[in-house]
Amino acid sequence: MRWVESGDVRLAVFEEGDPANPTVLLLHGYPDTHRVWDEVATLLRDRYHVVRYDVRGAGESTAPRDRRDYGFDHLVADLGAVIDAQGASRAHLVGHDWGSLQGWEALGRAGLRERIASFTSLGGPGLRQTAHFLRHGRRRDVAAQRIKSWYIGAFQVPVVPELAWGSVMPGVISRTLRREGISPRPGHPARTLARDGRNGLWMYRRNMGTDGDPGVGDVPVQIIEATRDAFVTPALLASIGQWVPRLRHRKVAAGHWAHRSRPEVVARLIAEFAKSAESAESAESAESAESAKSAKSAEFARSADGAPAVPDASTAPATTATSNPPPAASDAPAAPESAAGSAASATPAAPAVRWERRAFEGQLVVVTGAGSGIGLATARAFAAHGAEVVCADIDADAAARAADAIAKDLGGAGHATQVDVSNIDQMEDFSRNIIAQYGVPDIVVNNAGIVIAGSFLDHTVDDWRRTIDVNLWGVIHGCRLFGTAMVERGEGGHIVNVASLAAFAPSRLLPAYSTSKAAVKMLSDCLRAELAGHGIGVSAVCPGFVSTPIARNATYVGADLREEAVRGLARRGYPAERVAAHILRAVHRNQTVVPVNLEGKIGYALSRISPGTMRALARWSGTIRNPGIGR
Repeated sequence: MRWVESGDVRLAVFEEGDPANPTVLLLHGYPDTHRVWDEVATLLRDRYHVVRYDVRGAGESTAPRDRRDYGFDHLVADLGAVIDAQGASRAHLVGHDWGSLQGWEALGRAGLRERIASFTSLGGPGLRQTAHFLRHGRRRDVAAQRIKSWYIGAFQVPVVPELAWGSVMPGVISRTLRREGISPRPGHPARTLARDGRNGLWMYRRNMGTDGDPGVGDVPVQIIEATRDAFVTPALLASIGQWVPRLRHRKVAAGHWAHRSRPEVVARLIAEFAKSAESAESAESAESAESAKSAKSAEFARSADGAPAVPDASTAPATTATSNPPPAASDAPAAPESAAGSAASATPAAPAVRWERRAFEGQLVVVTGAGSGIGLATARAFAAHGAEVVCADIDADAAARAADAIAKDLGGAGHATQVDVSNIDQMEDFSRNIIAQYGVPDIVVNNAGIVIAGSFLDHTVDDWRRTIDVNLWGVIHGCRLFGTAMVERGEGGHIVNVASLAAFAPSRLLPAYSTSKAAVKMLSDCLRAELAGHGIGVSAVCPGFVSTPIARNATYVGADLREEAVRGLARRGYPAERVAAHILRAVHRNQTVVPVNLEGKIGYALSRISPGTMRALARWSGTIRNPGIGR
């Protein structure tokens, strides 16, 4: 430990790892101390110079003489003093809870923002961004966040919170940690917990109501969303993206103290993000150097020819319009004189720019059966909303056409691969290769399927085996292989299993198909219950009649009803793109069972209200030779 002076406060600073390595600065929240980061620091110190400190009034650090000195001006000045003391030009900042709030505030201040190589936020949205959300967010989202933030108002009450910290609050903290699966250990909660809790109340009292420009400059920002955080809503975190031009948003299936319950996941995300920020900075530096070299050569050439060595106004890039322009500097209140800058040195800023991000930007999506029909429409829909998509199909040419069209028509990232979902060896190679090349998928859509139509007595054992192998085992393989990887990664995810109206509507002419789809729906229900604790959602999407090539590609046993089925689906006029929209909505809202189109919704409702009616319809449908292909 060493001491760093900041005003009338002595900050206790703790360092691990080689100072020659890039610096990662871990900033704790309320009412913790630097010891809350012990597990994460241990995992990072071999690759980084890890710095932690107790904020003013917490742990080993001293408290200010004047309680008004818990305002952001002083907190941000402390951060600047600690960065200065390391001798490093920049640091990768990581903040949890109030540590994160201080990080967001630092990003809004010229002078300190430039010292931050990247910022990772965990469990603490910025107060400026939160103020904008509370004014302009949807009413129900704002109400949900206000309910979760009830304690902020309680902390403003005089005397009572101080008395609570001297009596019941330490026990409340311990019980809260245990509910998140965290066992108290030496250092957390700290032996100074009651005192730290009382002192830290003044951070709430001095800073709540902070408002101003929510812009954060061009610093790379990573938001780690703890999916079971009791204090922050997903809607609030999602709203922050509009202010961050270089954002990575990841999820961890954990509570508020994710760095205690899932330290290996949090440490990996911090290290990956810091590495990517450094790589991007190196690439930008090389590009800038090359541009400067070219400009200098051009200037020399003009001078040698007798032309004036001044920029050509017609080609100057002063007002180039781009889809991702650099944001203006912040006009946030300045910090006291320190590394964080001062009121005299702060640069006035233009109004903040709002950044619109696509719903699935930065996410990896795997779609099976992506060569045609619902699979193709789904792959294109995810790509249109910013996702990187792996188009898998048993037909290699169809998969390649789908991936190429994503790049050509949508300007997205599409990758093609051939796989037979019924073949476990191919599926294991497929999942292993995808994870090695592109990473663990965030979303998997198990869509590949086949239809064999005809009466039960006309189905052979091979017909049944083939149907079950593709429609059920293909889904099982996809869920098992990618679901395992999602659980091990620890960042949540979503699995969509495309079933059918046939999952709950019996049919005389689709016995094998209906059986397989009913099994897919039940499998989805079982998986949803098991994987919910890991932050992984599972949806069963059940379309009714959809105008896709499935009827023409089906196998017919007994009477040949191909042309009748093809004409029927064509007359229905329900495009695959509308099913794709339901799939994206199911992922976004984490829906369970999603019946699609009118007949799908009516069939699902009747199966629950009056199963006998569904059985009667099944008998009747056979008499009018309706093949009833539902996907």
